[in-house]
Amino acid sequence: MSGRDPFCQPRRIRRGAALTLVFTSVLVAGAATGALPQGEGKSARDEARSAGPAGHHADVARAAEEAMADGKSPIQAAKRAVSRSGDRWGAVYSRGEYEEFEESLDGQYTGVGLWARERDGRIEVTKVRAGSPAATAGIRPGDLLRSVDGEKTDGRPVTEVVSLLRGDATDAPAGTAVRLGLERGTRAWTETLRRAQLSTDSVTVRELAGRVTVIKVATFTKGSGRQVREAVRQSPPRAGIVLDLRGNSGGLVTEAVTAASAFLDGGLVATYDVEGEQRALHAESGGDTTRPLVALVDSGTMSAAELLTGAVQDRGRALVVGSRTFGKGSVQMPSRLPDGSVAELTVGHYRTPSGRGVDGRGITPDLETGEDALQRAGTVLRGLASPS
Repeated sequence: MSGRDPFCQPRRIRRGAALTLVFTSVLVAGAATGALPQGEGKSARDEARSAGPAGHHADVARAAEEAMADGKSPIQAAKRAVSRSGDRWGAVYSRGEYEEFEESLDGQYTGVGLWARERDGRIEVTKVRAGSPAATAGIRPGDLLRSVDGEKTDGRPVTEVVSLLRGDATDAPAGTAVRLGLERGTRAWTETLRRAQLSTDSVTVRELAGRVTVIKVATFTKGSGRQVREAVRQSPPRAGIVLDLRGNSGGLVTEAVTAASAFLDGGLVATYDVEGEQRALHAESGGDTTRPLVALVDSGTMSAAELLTGAVQDRGRALVVGSRTFGKGSVQMPSRLPDGSVAELTVGHYRTPSGRGVDGRGITPDLETGEDALQRAGTVLRGLASPS
């Protein structure tokens, strides 16, 4: 899923990454990670040093160690162990892949400009970035991605397809070719694209008639929460706000919490568990709690975006308009394997402030609507803003 951000130079994986939460996105560009909040006893970094792999993290690490001792591929052994675990969102990345994966948090990526998701065991393109190699090749939302460089994608987790599309940070920089097998209706064809450095404008703002400000958040990359708060502060006085989260496949959890803080005056945003230990995420104080707010969602609203939606809905801060969200409410934690690759495995789930689980269920809007969702959201917002 290409919703990453053009990566600059590869970085080493941070020492604290062992306790980084990943609410995996299905951007063809890759998922984004969110560090555990600090200030709850030990810091995330301290916990990372003392935690070590747990549950099937240990099984995957053991498989990689045994393969290495036998002179076999540790990463392939780890992938087989993840597959056997039944972890739908589990994935194994090479060192280079994970370096790019982390750099995607800065809003930059090397890719072809596709967003995609799994549907009925197949990989469907959900969005194409304007001006990207994919757009130039004429790929459209709704097309099926059947193969990448000859590797079939049907039945594969989206995370594996992401790895194939992106390639390794060292072996697949901007300019390298990737061959895609595509299907549209009865037509099947192959396109060879060249990866490019792309950037994601994760937050965009526009004004509609009737004193409505639309804040569109494409994905939660570094700094996007601050941009949402700034957009709220700079919007015209007494203007209502549509927070457009359609197609937002998640990202940094901490950025989603910061975005929630633009509309909440402190309080609970979500709870989550890691290996059975319950934790909580709280908004910062000082958010704007008076402007009318509509959250606009669809089936492409996932993960951290669902976390934000659930928070403003449960706390009575916003009306949610659109269609049922994707239902990705699981928490992934990466751990380093002996050869430097990284296994990212599910360790828990999050819940909305009222205790609702999102995983496999999604969030049901207060007002369900389809093609005219933005227009309906504007109408609802003007109604909320009208004097009673």
